[in-house]
Amino acid sequence: MTLEAVLAALHMVAILTLVVFLSSQAALCRIEWLNAAVVERLARLDAIYAAAAMALVATGLARVFFGVKGMSWYVSQPMFHFKITLVVAIAILSIFPTIAFRRWLRKLRADGTLPDAREVARVRRLVMLQAHAIPVVAVIAVFWARGW
Repeated sequence: MTLEAVLAALHMVAILTLVVFLSSQAALCRIEWLNAAVVERLARLDAIYAAAAMALVATGLARVFFGVKGMSWYVSQPMFHFKITLVVAIAILSIFPTIAFRRWLRKLRADGTLPDAREVARVRRLVMLQAHAIPVVAVIAVFWARGW
């Protein structure tokens, strides 16, 4: 039972870390606030966000394989599959801002230029889409935990 509590706690810490750093990206990714320091910070925040996402996946897999309920229980749950599908969609969405932040940083370091307003708006939309999808995952988890 202690292992289950530890795995659940680590999973929750990974989720909260992911949300904090994604929220920070959403707050900073605005053309009116964009400068060299913000581009550097966005790239750093995205790296931490990626690490939190990896920790989230690792702790989730640990719960499936080593948790009390066992893998057969998880894979038999339709809400589990819905939740995982949404998490995968969020992960795919996160690729595009990551690529953009790295490109912005390379360009900034190469010639000192910042991205144009249209690109910043496009990337911000993707970050916001991720940020709004994560609470849906949490709601699914709540309903699933209560027997749906």
